[in-house]
Amino acid sequence: YASSPDLKAFERRLTEYIACLQPATGRWRMILIVVSVCTATGAWNWLIDPETQKVSFFTSLWNHPFFTISCITLIGLFFAGIHKRVVAPSIIAARCRTVLAEYNMSCDDTGKLILKPRPHVQ
Repeated sequence: YASSPDLKAFERRLTEYIACLQPATGRWRMILIVVSVCTATGAWNWLIDPETQKVSFFTSLWNHPFFTISCITLIGLFFAGIHKRVVAPSIIAARCRTVLAEYNMSCDDTGKLILKPRPHVQ
């Protein structure tokens, strides 16, 4: 490994790529947390409102626009693939591990290569 410039270059590029994804992943996680908390808060207010039981479902949603908008936003984010964006670095690392296993190697979550001992052939 120490003598292979190709492996060093691959490791550098992989760690660079994963590190590049981290800021965007952090932003997507914060967006998901904020929208989830808004949805949960709106749902709580919607459920404890005594009028909710007395009116139709759509009227109750109309009476609670904060919950309705945050819920639609959360659903839209999931349709847009936010669940993949918040775990993108780990998806990349897992796919690399799958490919690297063929070459008796692996990598950690930051992209650093892990060389496994060669199997002994007898």
